[in-house]
Amino acid sequence: MTSHAPPFRAEHIGSLLRPPTLLDARARHARGELDASGLRAAEDTAIGEMIPKLEATGMQSISDGEFRRAFFHLDFLEQIDGISVTGAIASSSDSQETVGMTPPKLSVIGPLRHTHPIQVDDYRFVAEHTQRTPKVAIPSPTMAHFRGGRAGIDVTAYPDLDQFFEDLAQTYRDEIADLYDAGCRYLQLDDTNLAYLCDPVMRQGAIERGDDPNELPRTYASLINRSLEGRPHDLTVGIHLCRGNFRSTYFASGGYEAVAEVLFNEMNVDAYFLEYDDERSGDFAPLRFFPNDKTLVLGLVTSKTAALEDAADVKVRIDQAARFVDLDQLCLSPQCGFSSTVHGNLVTEADQWAKLRLVVEIADDVWGAD
Repeated sequence: MTSHAPPFRAEHIGSLLRPPTLLDARARHARGELDASGLRAAEDTAIGEMIPKLEATGMQSISDGEFRRAFFHLDFLEQIDGISVTGAIASSSDSQETVGMTPPKLSVIGPLRHTHPIQVDDYRFVAEHTQRTPKVAIPSPTMAHFRGGRAGIDVTAYPDLDQFFEDLAQTYRDEIADLYDAGCRYLQLDDTNLAYLCDPVMRQGAIERGDDPNELPRTYASLINRSLEGRPHDLTVGIHLCRGNFRSTYFASGGYEAVAEVLFNEMNVDAYFLEYDDERSGDFAPLRFFPNDKTLVLGLVTSKTAALEDAADVKVRIDQAARFVDLDQLCLSPQCGFSSTVHGNLVTEADQWAKLRLVVEIADDVWGAD
């Protein structure tokens, strides 16, 4: 890994707290008081104002903060033909504080097809507003399977799950090709499912849905590999494993031992963004399976609480991880985004920027400036 190519020594996951003006615009759109073009204009303004703030932290990878999404995964997946999301985002009476919602449900109701570019316009907007490296985060393809399993996939459309996985992989290959053609060179897949398979309760849930939690990591690694087939050599792809991140709460616990060997050695990605901000993620021992030709981004700074970590403590944790993975293969980030859903974590924008500046400061001390 070189210091001038992604992933950078100081990284972030992608999502950022939405400003009150954007929350208000989204609420007005939900009430029918603002049309789609008006919402898009509000998003453009908010992203244009945010990017200089993100650059000011010292970050070299620049996202749009996922300001155009309500959920990190559903807004993308619902644009694939054959996927249905039921349950709507509805405005609350105090829209600048939060946005009320009914829980959405994702179902596969027909053959999966990529009929139009999904993220290309969003990527281009970021690329036009920064001289640094634009980073696009999209949900992992596994998100279209794990929550519902076989029961969430229409048996008429897909009597054979092998065809489902192939069609799903093809939609991702099409989208990745469109992004690359638009200039994207840094892509991140956001995946909760591989991390959920570290949790005994979640593993039992998979069994009850008819899946084998010991085989799913291999199935998902194959799906991701098929989704990335044919990607150009200069497109960096990372995968972020998340245990849930809704208003500072989490949904799963457990160390990486159950998935580490497959995760690190059977998946054709360049970098792994791993949560390690507290005891829920276990110890660093599973990193003994990490190969010497990939990059590991340590999520040691939490996005869930406002308290600023002690830099010395974070450096100790980096040293502990370096017992298993060469220091030159390591980078640093928050464990997750600050707003995986539109609701945001229970921190302020000032807290958010302070956390990102801390990541940059520590990375500069440990590895030198990017």
